[in-house]
Amino acid sequence: MNRMFVAICVMTILAKAASAQVPVPAERDYYTITPLPIPEGVVLESGTVTEAPDGRLTISSRRGDVYLVSNPLQQPDQMTFKKFASGLHEVLGVTWRDGALYVTQRCDVSRLRDTDGDDRADEFDVVCDDWEINGDYHEYAFGSEFDREGNIWVVLCLTGSFTSEVPYRGWCLRVTPDGKMIPTCSGIRSPGGIGMNCEGDMFYTDNQGPWNGTCGLKHLRPGSFQGNPSGNRWYELSENLGPRPPDPNSGSRMMVEAKRVPQLEPPAVYFPYKKMGQSASGIAYDSTAGRFGPFANQLFVGDQTNSTVMRVFLEKVQGHYQGACFPFLSGFGSGSLALKFFDEGALFVGGTNRGWGSVGPKPFALERVNWTGKIPFEIHEMRAKPSGFELTFTQPIDLATAADVSSYSLETYTYIYQSDYGSPEVDRTIPEVIAASVGTDGRSVMLTIDKLQEGHVHELQARGIRSRDDKQPLLHQEAYYTLNYLVE
Repeated sequence: MNRMFVAICVMTILAKAASAQVPVPAERDYYTITPLPIPEGVVLESGTVTEAPDGRLTISSRRGDVYLVSNPLQQPDQMTFKKFASGLHEVLGVTWRDGALYVTQRCDVSRLRDTDGDDRADEFDVVCDDWEINGDYHEYAFGSEFDREGNIWVVLCLTGSFTSEVPYRGWCLRVTPDGKMIPTCSGIRSPGGIGMNCEGDMFYTDNQGPWNGTCGLKHLRPGSFQGNPSGNRWYELSENLGPRPPDPNSGSRMMVEAKRVPQLEPPAVYFPYKKMGQSASGIAYDSTAGRFGPFANQLFVGDQTNSTVMRVFLEKVQGHYQGACFPFLSGFGSGSLALKFFDEGALFVGGTNRGWGSVGPKPFALERVNWTGKIPFEIHEMRAKPSGFELTFTQPIDLATAADVSSYSLETYTYIYQSDYGSPEVDRTIPEVIAASVGTDGRSVMLTIDKLQEGHVHELQARGIRSRDDKQPLLHQEAYYTLNYLVE
């Protein structure tokens, strides 16, 4: 009996020693954040970032300035800032074409040219100013880069983020190459960013408030109603979109109303409030073809309040985008607002906290994220299936823990679709994971769920699963799938 007791003690000690040798993964092991050297006296308050034709970083400021940063991929002491333009009105969109910089500011889209080659814009032309402003602090205008047809998409915040006092507040507009404005989508409340996925479809982030239970990533399907009816009076100016859609019923649920109002496009992804942030912002897809790690072509979204960048996997179900969001990287210096990938393998993040506080303590920041070359153990994709979800992973998985249903837990909830500000999580359910079948590739698991909930966020915790080679837990163990439509 004593020998057996001793043997058990020895085995316990050895097991603890083995587990102690497995390092706890940390984000900084895989991705580094490098602050760029903002010159003394420059109040940057980043609005948006892009890449100039010569490889310089182009960064706009909420103060109305535009800067060019030379050698942005090098060490900070090799970078230099040059002011390209000033006197603009809160620039929240920049994109280059044919040697000219197109800026989206509150009042218009303008084209800036440097005609004498001194790196300073000296020619300013208004391309389109067919929407209006009245000076309200909240009338932001976020502009995209050029789409495949040469259009710039602009999302306009409601006046005070609640009402539409001047034409097209609360709308998405397209500005064509010849400067024509095309009303494209209604129902917008308070955007925080706009950008394309790898397929060229346009998305924006909208923030919690009236008719938005929480922050979300929304597909700007032309002709769609995005959910907030406060600006729908401007259908009377938009003959190309047809009649005004019926107003949603306050106190209902998003998918109940989506079945009643054909134009209503539900959020592709909800970002559960506080769990994934409080102010969803800029959007960029990983265009680096693997030079940024294992997430090529996936979307990355900032959060201004939490000073983070999130990751999003999207798929189409019944013709609509939906998918999962995951934590990705925290620790940015200010409120993450602007995101841009360089194909060489870097993600640039511009930050500001004016108007809203942020976890990052600095009033503004400009930072570069680089992959260290080590592959984090993460859920790579979460796909909806008729009977549950298929998970794929960035590394081979430990078969025993992956096949153990106790490695996973799941809960679901949705939000009240209402005119009041935000919503708690409601209609909660606790589905059971009844089977976990490991794929033959050793990198995927099919989770069979006893009851999926249409219109709910499915919050997955995968705390028990381990990697095959070094028995590490997932770097981020949670995933949030917005299941608007069931797979048939």
